[in-house]
Amino acid sequence: MAYEFVRVEREGPVTVFTLNRPEVMNALHSPAHFELGEAFDDFAADPEQWVGIVTGAGERAFSAGNDLKHQATGGKMGSPPSGFAGLTSRFDLTKPLIAAVNGVAMGGGFEIALACDIIVASEAAIFALPEPRVGLAALAGGLHRLPRAIGTKRAMGMILTGRRVTAAEGHELGFVNEVVAPGELMAAARRWAAQIAELSPMSIRASKQAVYQGLDEPSLEAALKGQNRYEAVAALYKSEDFVEGPLAFSQKRAPAWKGR
Repeated sequence: MAYEFVRVEREGPVTVFTLNRPEVMNALHSPAHFELGEAFDDFAADPEQWVGIVTGAGERAFSAGNDLKHQATGGKMGSPPSGFAGLTSRFDLTKPLIAAVNGVAMGGGFEIALACDIIVASEAAIFALPEPRVGLAALAGGLHRLPRAIGTKRAMGMILTGRRVTAAEGHELGFVNEVVAPGELMAAARRWAAQIAELSPMSIRASKQAVYQGLDEPSLEAALKGQNRYEAVAALYKSEDFVEGPLAFSQKRAPAWKGR
């Protein structure tokens, strides 16, 4: 399906989503949110797509977040139930996502990156939650995901000042997985995606769901006892991949994952 505000390209089992409003630094308005919601719905439902990469068009920005000019001029506001960019409230997506942050990731743009599982950043990337500077708050997940990623005190140091953080500092703080030269960003993101795609997609989905849902359990004991009831974990046990992995190991060959 063709979209106006996001480019979707499939590269084997990897889907690349490119936020496509470079004229406004990939800031998002209501139509873009709904388009992205549809694009991520399609990705989630496609059994042939195992890993996603999210990036921004152009060299200046991953996403400047909410399109404030659109909001200020009375443009239609709203987003799908799956949240900002069709992603920040999408808690049932067990397929892994990699954010390839190529420039500014401000406000909602940073929240998109935080909603991904891995962040690869260009040396030119800048991160911030500056919403209080314009009378807003990072209510699309930033206020909750950032403390979980780097700890409360470090997160509050960013949230309560709205300050800008470089890719290098983001790596030091712990929310960026890797920093690379601008020209190497997409190659690095594809490298991460390829490493993930070498593994059983059923195992990856079970692992992702167990991590995130386990963090919401009241204790480690509860997480261990409860993990077998998670949908992706139960699906792993019933899958062809669950048989194929040990079989391939015993036969000293590469496994042929089915993702089912």
